[in-house]
Amino acid sequence: MGTIHQTAIIEDGASVDPGANIGPFCVIGPEVRLGVNVTLKSHVAISGKTTIGAGTTIFPFASIGHPPQDLKFQGEKSELLIGDNCTIREHVTINPGTESGGMVTRVGNNCLLMVGAHVAHDCLIGNDVILVNNATLGGHVELGDFVIIGGLSAVHQFVRIGQHAMIGGASGVETDVIPFGSATGNRAVLNGLNLTGMKRRDFARDDIHALRNAYKYLFSEYGTFADRAKDLIREFPDAPSVATVDKFISEETKRGFCQPK
Repeated sequence: MGTIHQTAIIEDGASVDPGANIGPFCVIGPEVRLGVNVTLKSHVAISGKTTIGAGTTIFPFASIGHPPQDLKFQGEKSELLIGDNCTIREHVTINPGTESGGMVTRVGNNCLLMVGAHVAHDCLIGNDVILVNNATLGGHVELGDFVIIGGLSAVHQFVRIGQHAMIGGASGVETDVIPFGSATGNRAVLNGLNLTGMKRRDFARDDIHALRNAYKYLFSEYGTFADRAKDLIREFPDAPSVATVDKFISEETKRGFCQPK
């Protein structure tokens, strides 16, 4: 059985699993749902139509599910969904969705959001994502699985960052970053592939080798980027990681693609 501190405020209508642990001075709104073994350390404020998955831990002074910082928001009953086994550290802010963005903000499983990270309205975050201290996501941002956003970095609205990509600290990301890409800079540019992350996650040597060659081809000076993108899978037909990149660049982008300098 979990515990609820006597100073916590849980409004009528909230659904709190008996295995949840709620520390001192937490405030839980009437439409909040807390799963089994959720832990709120203290001084956590959760509002709106927010669901938090099993085993997630939230640290003091986090603000979860309060209205988005969007002047178009008119109080619509949008949602915030946070997955299982996430760690949300001090002063993190996460906002729900809006009518113009699909009505939901989603954070996947096993994510780590470090001190002061911000997830704006309508963001879609995959599993095993890390936002380092004070990383900031604008509205409608999409992050694939295993993405790492370095500390003090800011991601522009509507940007997509593909799975296993890594953004260096203090970077401003204005355009889509391909899966497995590594980008950094005041206005971020691609500076290669996240090969260290791929090796740590046991990608096959042949797959990594093919992706390195595909990267050189995709960002070469031959023809146009659009032509090279169209021919990518034909040039490298048997590499799963290349197929992942090909799928990413074939989907709609509102911001264009991050390129090497």
